[in-house]
Amino acid sequence: MIALVDCNNFYASCERLFRPELRGKPVVVLSNNDGCVIARSNEAKALGVKMGAPWHLMDKDLQEQLTVFSSNYTFYADMSARVMNNLARFTDRVDVYSIDECFLQFSHHEGFTGGLEKYCHLIRNTIIRNTGIPVSIGVATSKTLAKMANKLAKKFNGVLVLDTDEKVTDAVNSYPVEDLWGIGRASSSKLLKLGIKTAGELRNQPVDWVRKTFTVQGERMWYELWGKSCIPLKEVLDRRKGVCTSKGFGRLVDDYEELQEIATNYACRIAEKLRKDKCCTTNLSVRLLTNPFRKDLPQLFPSVVLSLPYPTNSTPDLVKHALIGLKKIYRPGFKFLKYELTATGLIPESEVQLNIFQDYKGTKHIKVSRLMDQLNSHYGKGTLRMATEDKKHNWDMRRNFLSPNYTTDWKDIIKVR
Repeated sequence: MIALVDCNNFYASCERLFRPELRGKPVVVLSNNDGCVIARSNEAKALGVKMGAPWHLMDKDLQEQLTVFSSNYTFYADMSARVMNNLARFTDRVDVYSIDECFLQFSHHEGFTGGLEKYCHLIRNTIIRNTGIPVSIGVATSKTLAKMANKLAKKFNGVLVLDTDEKVTDAVNSYPVEDLWGIGRASSSKLLKLGIKTAGELRNQPVDWVRKTFTVQGERMWYELWGKSCIPLKEVLDRRKGVCTSKGFGRLVDDYEELQEIATNYACRIAEKLRKDKCCTTNLSVRLLTNPFRKDLPQLFPSVVLSLPYPTNSTPDLVKHALIGLKKIYRPGFKFLKYELTATGLIPESEVQLNIFQDYKGTKHIKVSRLMDQLNSHYGKGTLRMATEDKKHNWDMRRNFLSPNYTTDWKDIIKVR
């Protein structure tokens, strides 16, 4: 049996974790630069707050009823890791699907007194007790059915086990086809035009018709709806194909020196991610973007791809080439909103091949980079940084409603008197 454990309204639940006075109150979390709503508590949903709603266009009376937070991904990532570590205590078959979702495959529940449903309640209560994050658990014989069971579980007591043909049939016959995992907007429109409104009606179609209409992906989903597992658990994460940093600025930037600071900062972030994954990049893509919504300003979206002389993950090397790329595409007279830096052509550190015609300083630079990682990890981010990286970050994105990093920063830890 496969279970999907999903954290309920995850970002909003994290924000309420250390603010108990907000329990039962409407809470929303905003995207980068405090743009749009990306998470809502159940109370906010009841008030009619839509996912993706622009904050600055929201009715003032509605805004006053909400407690709003800027997105704090460092905090959310740490809480996610705590949830996943607790889940790993219950089974050795774990597939972390996203920051707030995880698939489990049970192999030891048969020995638990009370059966699978009671075991899932134990898991749910343990997660809530140890992390404070509410979760829902859906269990079935395939990932698609487990996804469906999870959504239905939110309407009941937090756990739903589809362990009989009768339960599965009842679930698929009432489940909207547009909510199915793997059904996008175009596919759902096609199905609705054909008169197929529920997952049960899709399941009852001939498999040949499903394959012809929705290719092999649709056929796989059809078999999953019948309880046959076709999507295996990913117990080993696939190696990344690329790493990108592309946050928008808190204001428009046209000064070249400020853009150099931004390029350096983003290159340092990319380098840290690559070293954490123990891989090196062979290509850097650099891109600048103006604000397409400012019709009163000239628009420009220049980009360049740089082939590196040798694979690297060292901070000095990546900063150097990020600045070279910036110099090539920068044009005065334009106000830029975003700088994108993407590392592609990733290979493992152990498979790096050098270029006989290039002066290789990688050994020295890697030592410097690892020393920076150690010092910044021990004394705080930004303790040791590149000379072209400004510490003030006056261009950084707007986060006017940012909560403290309760679990990752000593100065923000809760103090009890």
